[in-house]
Amino acid sequence: MKNVMRTVMIVLAFGLASHSILGQERMTKKFKTLNTEIVINASAEKVWETMVLDYGKVGNFSPFIYSSHYESGSLKGEVGAERKCYFSENKKRWAHETILDIDAQNMRMINIIKDAAKFPLDKNNSQAIYYVKDNGDGTATAGYKFQFRTKPAFMAGLAKGKFKKLLGETLVGLKHYVETGEVVNASNNKFKDIKNTYNYTVLK
Repeated sequence: MKNVMRTVMIVLAFGLASHSILGQERMTKKFKTLNTEIVINASAEKVWETMVLDYGKVGNFSPFIYSSHYESGSLKGEVGAERKCYFSENKKRWAHETILDIDAQNMRMINIIKDAAKFPLDKNNSQAIYYVKDNGDGTATAGYKFQFRTKPAFMAGLAKGKFKKLLGETLVGLKHYVETGEVVNASNNKFKDIKNTYNYTVLK
């Protein structure tokens, strides 16, 4: 049970989407919402490239992923690109994801989980958005926003606090990787050295 819960939290941290661009046609049941952001000392274009356009390389900045790679479709971050992320060293916990939609002008992307290791998620009532905002001063704000419903539903309340931490720590890894070029993932355990260096924000 503990491993199942951890798999749920890790997978959701990287984006779960419904099949609607507006995200509401299939969001018919009650869900919970989380939103985390971090300011990065780099241009919005550079952050967008790392966070979204280098879609298969999420393993360069996630402290929860051991490795990631493109599966099929475009090798760039665009609609139809697919990646596989491994959340355990023995590759028994994984997620197969694809980009559902991208608004490049406004730097927003919707991601969907096609398949994954066992985890209790109601996919028809879960969605996520990755976004980047230009702060106009040479910095950018990167964020993850997602609405989710677990299956069984009562697990959502138990997991919400953990989700906040996982989303925030992924943004910390992104910030460090963009600003320094140093990889942060579960294989090198670099996150323990940087986790108290940067601050992220949980929005209400």
